[in-house]
Amino acid sequence: MKKNVTIKMRETMEATPIAHLVQLANQFQSQVYIEKDTKKVNAKSIMGMMSLVLTRGTEVTIDAQGDDEEKAVLAIEDFLTK
Repeated sequence: MKKNVTIKMRETMEATPIAHLVQLANQFQSQVYIEKDTKKVNAKSIMGMMSLVLTRGTEVTIDAQGDDEEKAVLAIEDFLTK
């Protein structure tokens, strides 16, 4: 399952919010990826997520594959758009 979202978080996606996003992704059994431009990283990897440099207004694609993919996509979308 894939879904495009625009980041609407007020704060910059620095270390603490990225860590929270990685913790959230790790709650799901599905493989979860975040795509930005031509780069695709594992959302469960702190180093991978830090390499994306996500900021407010950035459009990303959430890509999840597995038994709980829909829940994973919706939870991550909710996190990124609050």
